[in-house]
Amino acid sequence: MRIGGMLGPAQLLRLLHINRVLVRHGLDDIVLATHLFRPIAFLRHLLPWNWMPRRELHLTRGERIRLTLEDLGPIFVKFGQMLSTRRDLLPDDIALELTKLQDRVPPFAGDQARAIVEKAYRQPLEAMFAEFNPQPLASASIAQVHAARLLNGREVVVKVLRPGIEKIIRRDIELLYIIARLAQRYWREGRRLRPLEVVSEYEKTIFDELDLVREAANASQLRHNFKDSPILYIPEVFWPETRRNVLVMERIHGIPVGNIAELRRRGVDMKKLSERGVVVFFTQVFRDSFFHADMHPGNIFVNAENPDDPRYIAVDFGIIGTLSPTDQHYLAENFLAFFHRDYRRVAELHIESGWVPPETRVDEFESAIRTVSEPIFDRPLKDISFGGFLLTLFQTARRFNMEVQPQLVLLQKTLLNIEGLGRQLDPELDLWKTAKPFLENWMKNRVGPWSVLNRIKYYFPRWADQTPDLPNLVYGILKQAHNGDLTVRLQKQELDQLRRDLHWANRRNFHAAVGAALIVSAAVILGFDARDGVEFWRAPLLSWVLGGIGVGLLLSAWPGDK
Repeated sequence: MRIGGMLGPAQLLRLLHINRVLVRHGLDDIVLATHLFRPIAFLRHLLPWNWMPRRELHLTRGERIRLTLEDLGPIFVKFGQMLSTRRDLLPDDIALELTKLQDRVPPFAGDQARAIVEKAYRQPLEAMFAEFNPQPLASASIAQVHAARLLNGREVVVKVLRPGIEKIIRRDIELLYIIARLAQRYWREGRRLRPLEVVSEYEKTIFDELDLVREAANASQLRHNFKDSPILYIPEVFWPETRRNVLVMERIHGIPVGNIAELRRRGVDMKKLSERGVVVFFTQVFRDSFFHADMHPGNIFVNAENPDDPRYIAVDFGIIGTLSPTDQHYLAENFLAFFHRDYRRVAELHIESGWVPPETRVDEFESAIRTVSEPIFDRPLKDISFGGFLLTLFQTARRFNMEVQPQLVLLQKTLLNIEGLGRQLDPELDLWKTAKPFLENWMKNRVGPWSVLNRIKYYFPRWADQTPDLPNLVYGILKQAHNGDLTVRLQKQELDQLRRDLHWANRRNFHAAVGAALIVSAAVILGFDARDGVEFWRAPLLSWVLGGIGVGLLLSAWPGDK
């Protein structure tokens, strides 16, 4: 990926288009207010487009930024969506406005979709599908979805990547890198916000979405995790028909979760539905450590066949989050410690987990957490936002040099989505009441006797497989030791001591060599003087000096002397 150097004609045209869009939405004043352009900010009054009143200037800065990104196209829209989750980087007003970005773009022609599918299969469409509807069911920035029917009669959806989308993404990502480099160099907040890292994170995410085989694998894993689950259904992937740019999945029928009116008309138990959303989230995070990280309303449907026992249906698995066992443990303890107002434990957990530097002072960090957390508890527990707590916690930790944890950012984004969705379904949802027993049981199972037995059960086959090899391993070690071939890995303290010993050994050898050379030189001088008949005690002073220095150096090289 090129992020510097000369721009090509296409990039220059794209950059000019970006500038025109910025001006159209009144963002030129924001650009001119930066450190780089502040000395020439007065020139904005000379620009012709500022002589007439502009409607955009009456909008908030967040609205202007959102409209700009929507005009710049789908790649910038997705970038804005990703930024909306980074509340540690953006002011709240801008972040909230960016959550309104809609990933809706006009569909491409059905004939193009058909050609892409036939090229992927290397055979006519009729050889794979009994039916294929050229009119898409949905269209987004990366791909669009068509209804189809397999030869065996199964109803499916076919997700097809947009033609030429990879080239478009690479062009716009390259421009984002250029803008990020300028921001990091000239913007006062650039170094703290690390724009290059933000663009790099976005680049990885969006290129992952281009691989539909990866998405299919994500869907299969989630389907396995929630097999026979009464609360979440994941559509089946049809692997023989799936390619890198074509994904075939079971077609599902449900009510979009955002259609509250229809859910109420069907008599769906909204309280149970909202609570099940919380259970789905915590099950994915803490039981499976594998969670759907793009759970906005457009990707969630509800099976309302039994209104008293509603079931979620999830689609679109391009973005998945995972947590290590360590992250799981520290996150659960953080939630529980916060619930009990044990702010010192929250501070200690951040240090123990490595999220903040080990030299962080616990008392100072504890005080900062208390300052931002105590006002939260003035409200009823049901009104306290879990996602808001995480956001507040991470923002506070950033002051103590907390490194960005991508997996926690995805988690925070997903939690905010689930929480907002749950309270939209049931405004009285008490997320803490639902989550606290789940977390307490998870912690109990993790550290209790059953946890030990489960771990033994998990590792026992591996131990049983390795046990027969133990006698040979022990014999090999003993044989190496007997032959003097055993290699020992030294600890840092031992290595430091070894370095010091080698240093002194080299120094002693040097002193001994120089001392011996000086003594030999003195002896040679004395020898020439004796040949010329000079008495020993009348030898030149130089020979005595050289000899004295040589003896001193030999003495300093004595092993006991350091």
